[in-house]
Amino acid sequence: MSDMPLIRLLPGRDRRAKAGHPWIFSNEVAMIPAARAIPPGTPVRVEGDDGVRHGIHHFNPHSLIAGRRLTRDPEVPIDDAFWRDRIASALALRDRLFPTPHYRLVHAEADGLPGLILDRYGDLVALQANTAGMEMATPAILRALDALIAPRAVVARNEASVRGLEGLPEATILLRGAEATGTVEEGGVSFAVDPLGGQKTGWFFDQRENRARVANLARGETVLDAFCHTGGFGLQAAAAGAARVTLLDRSEHALGTAMETARRNGLDGRVEAVRGEAMETLERMAHEGARFGVVVVDPPAFAKGRKDIPAAIRAYSRLARIAAGLVVPGGILFIASCSHHVAPGEFADTVIAGLQRARRDARILAITGAGPDHPIHPMLPESAYLKALTMQLF
Repeated sequence: MSDMPLIRLLPGRDRRAKAGHPWIFSNEVAMIPAARAIPPGTPVRVEGDDGVRHGIHHFNPHSLIAGRRLTRDPEVPIDDAFWRDRIASALALRDRLFPTPHYRLVHAEADGLPGLILDRYGDLVALQANTAGMEMATPAILRALDALIAPRAVVARNEASVRGLEGLPEATILLRGAEATGTVEEGGVSFAVDPLGGQKTGWFFDQRENRARVANLARGETVLDAFCHTGGFGLQAAAAGAARVTLLDRSEHALGTAMETARRNGLDGRVEAVRGEAMETLERMAHEGARFGVVVVDPPAFAKGRKDIPAAIRAYSRLARIAAGLVVPGGILFIASCSHHVAPGEFADTVIAGLQRARRDARILAITGAGPDHPIHPMLPESAYLKALTMQLF
C-alpha cells in the first residue's frame, strides 16, 4: 500500500481519531502542499504525528470533513473486492431484517461506506454518492451491485446539497438499464416508485415501522395524512381498514401518484386528496371544525442548517398546536421531524409545548426513529436524523 498517499494529523489533533470517530476534519490535518494537491475522493492512509495509524480514509482537501474512514486496516486494498465485500455485508443484514428486497441497502457510515446511500426496490436501485470519494468509486460500486444482485436498473440521485460542499455538481442520471420505474410492497399496498422523477430516491423507507404502527391504530377511524407525499401513511391506513382517509400535500404530482396508487389497490372509494400548503390548510381545517381519529404530520426538514434551529423549533411547536386541534378526544397524533440539526429531546420538548398551547393532554405511545435498515453509527449520533412521537390526545 506504499503507493497510497499518506496524510498526517497535526500534533495534539488526533484525539477524535484515536477515539474511533470515522471523520477527520480539515483543521486536524497537516495541510502541506502535497496534501492539498491530492485529488478529491482519493483513498489515503492517515497517521498521527506520533506514528499511530488510523486506517484508510477517502480524502478531500477542499472539504471541512477532509477524511471519511473506509477501514481501520491501513493495508487493505481499496479494490473491487473491497466494495463487493462491504455491500455484501450490508445486503446480508437486510436479508435478515426483511422478507422482500425493498429496503435501504446501504446507509453510509453505519454500513462502512461513508457518503453512500443505496435504496433497493427489487431489481431497481437508487444510488446517492454524496462525497467525492463515492463519486470516484461509483463504477466499482456498480460492478459490485452487478455481481451481488444484478439490478435491472440503477439511478444516480446525486442532487443532495451536501455534494456542493464536496465540490460536486447535482445530477439525476440513469446509470444502468433502459427505464427506472418500480414498485414497493408495504402494508398490503403496492406503491409505484419513480427514482428518476420522484422526491429523494423515490420512497422513504425510514418511516416503514412508523407507517405500520399508525395503520394498526387507524382501523375504523377517519385519518388525515398531512405532508403526505405519495400517501405512504394514509394509504396503508386505508388498507388496514380506516373509514376515510384525507391526503394533504402541496404537490400535484405527489397527490396524483397517491390517488393512482389508491385506484390500483382498490382504496379510492375511501380516499380523497386535498392540495394546499399543509400548515395553512391544517389551520383552516381546524377553524372549520374538521376533526379526525388519526392525524399524521410528517413535514420535510424545517432546519437545513444550524442557523435554522430556532425557526424550526417554533415551526414544530406551531405544527403540533395546529395538528392537536384536529384530533378528536381519544384520537391519535403522529408527528415526525427529519431535521438532523434538531436533537430528539429538543423535538419532544417543542411538540409537548405545542400541545400545551392547544390545551390538550396526551400520553406518549411510542418514541421512535428510522427503521433498522437506517442503522446509526455509534460515533455519529447526528445520523439519527428521524424523530417521531405517536400520542393519544384527550
